[in-house]
Parts: sequence; C-alpha cells; structure tokens
Amino acid sequence: MAKGAFLRDAGALTVTVPMTFKKRGGRKLVIAPNGADAWALPRARIDNTMVKALARAHRWKKQLDSGRYQTVQDLAEAEKINPSYIARVLRLTLLAPDIVEAILDGRQPAGLQLDDLLVPFPVEWDRQREAFMDSLGASSKAGNIRSLPIDD
Repeated sequence: MAKGAFLRDAGALTVTVPMTFKKRGGRKLVIAPNGADAWALPRARIDNTMVKALARAHRWKKQLDSGRYQTVQDLAEAEKINPSYIARVLRLTLLAPDIVEAILDGRQPAGLQLDDLLVPFPVEWDRQREAFMDSLGASSKAGNIRSLPIDD
C-alpha cells in the first residue's frame, strides 16, 4: 500500500500523499492509490452521462423492437444522430444486469466512463464483469478496466 512521506526541511514539515485527479462530468475527483484505506465510506458517484446513455439505449431498442422504426438508419434519421453512434449505444442493452445496476447506483469503478462502454465488449456477462468491474465490491479502486479480446 502506498503511504505518504514526511519531509523535514528548515523547520517546515511537508506531507506528500500519492493521489491522482480525474475529471468526471466537469468535476475533479481525487482518486486514492489502489489498496488505500478509505477515509470515509464511498459516496455514490452516479455518472449521469452513463445513466442517460443506458436509458437511450433501452428506449431506442424498444422503438426498434416495437416496429416504430425498421432500421437503425431510420431511427438515426428521426433522432438526427449518426447511425454509428446509435449502434454503439444500442450495445449497452447487452450489458450484464449487475453492471447496469452498479452504474445506476453509482457503484461503478471510478475509472469506468461511457467511452469505455462504447467500444466493442464481450457479450458474455462473466467476461464483461472481468473487463469492466473486476468485482462490484472493488468499485472504489481506480484503473480496474482491462481490455479483453472479443470473439468474432
């Protein structure tokens, strides 16, 4: 576990604590080093961007399934959005239910962002958990996103 260092120079005491800063939704978030004890219980970090993307994905899937739009191209024209963006967001409907729940509850890993979810990811829920969550209980750790090969 990383610890802070105390330095004494000319009667001054300097304390250094290893940490990183991450921008999240326009706010700066302090991320403690991996394995560091939390000073307080972690607060829910609900990422509204991810929540909105999940909602859009399920709304668009429902519209396609109901027959309101026949193709992604038709939906893209109606929404005035690029069809490739719609296709990437629609993949979010394939996320494991516990990953979706963690995102909605704000328990996703600190390093997980929408861009990480919009790239192709495994369809198998176990492999998604390995790639995105490491474990739902470790959601306060930073940098626990790994890339996994995707089967074609």
